[in-house]
Amino acid sequence: MIDVLYFAWLRERIGLPREAVETSAATVADLVAELSDREERYALAFSDLSAVRVALDQELADFDAPLAGVREVAFFPPMTGG
Repeated sequence: MIDVLYFAWLRERIGLPREAVETSAATVADLVAELSDREERYALAFSDLSAVRVALDQELADFDAPLAGVREVAFFPPMTGG
């Protein structure tokens, strides 16, 4: 079981701030594919991965990062500086 957190517009599109997900995904990309196959709202939220960042257990990661041992996955838009 992995806790999946959604921030900013991802939360708005999916309609949840967080959920516990039972998954057999090996990587973040596999998890995104599983979620996108669930419902259209997930597919829409993840339709442009260049606009999405991911953190595994609060460490920035890539979409090809393995999920073995991970307890928390957070998806959020890129941070903007100023």
